[in-house]
Amino acid sequence: MTAIYIQDEAELDTLLETEPLLVVDCTATWFGPCKLIAPLIDKLAAEYSERVKVFKLDLDANQPVAKRFAIRSIPAVMFFEKGKLAQTIVGVKTYEEFSSTVDKYLA
Repeated sequence: MTAIYIQDEAELDTLLETEPLLVVDCTATWFGPCKLIAPLIDKLAAEYSERVKVFKLDLDANQPVAKRFAIRSIPAVMFFEKGKLAQTIVGVKTYEEFSSTVDKYLA
């Protein structure tokens, strides 16, 4: 199972309204560091599929989202709790850092 791409800001808004916990990996397909964490995000999507929705968002196609959430460097993984941005992890991190952050919001 892999994390699916959100197509646009409208789809993101719908997910924010409906999902209690949402993880969004802001990425660019051509950018090396984003490629490094892509498998980790896919693993997160698979391991937490029953409890958390994990998505990817191509910032090249979604500049307004980057502006809205002040994303200045990627990869940036945003964690939303009940529709509100709770935390953003920027840069290449370990799987454990991502999963422990999810666990924190599931607790």
